[in-house]
Amino acid sequence: MAEEGKRTVSKREIAERVARKAKQTQLVAKRIIQLFLDELIEELAHGNKLEFRDFGVFDVVQRKRRVGRNPRTGERVAVPAKRVVSFKMGRLMRDRVAAPQEGE
Repeated sequence: MAEEGKRTVSKREIAERVARKAKQTQLVAKRIIQLFLDELIEELAHGNKLEFRDFGVFDVVQRKRRVGRNPRTGERVAVPAKRVVSFKMGRLMRDRVAAPQEGE
C-alpha cells in the first residue's frame, strides 16, 4: 500500500534532471545512468562490496536455508539458501531521509 503523497520516480525522470543540471541531452544522461547501474550489478554479481561515502554501502550477503510456511495452506516448505543485496545508508542519506518533510 502506497503512503499518501508518495510517488514513484522513474529512471527517465532522474535522467531528465541530471541532463538539465549537467547541460547534456537526456539521451546522454540516460545512457550514463544505465552504464553506472550496469556496473553496480556486475560488481555485486561478483560478490564485491560497493561503498559510496555519505550515500551508503551495498553488500552481497548469503541468506541461510530455512523452513518457511505457505501462507495459503499452512504447509511447511523448504526455502533454499540464496545471495541477496543488502544496503546500509550513509550519514548524509540517513540525515536527509530522517529529516521531517514539509507538512509533517
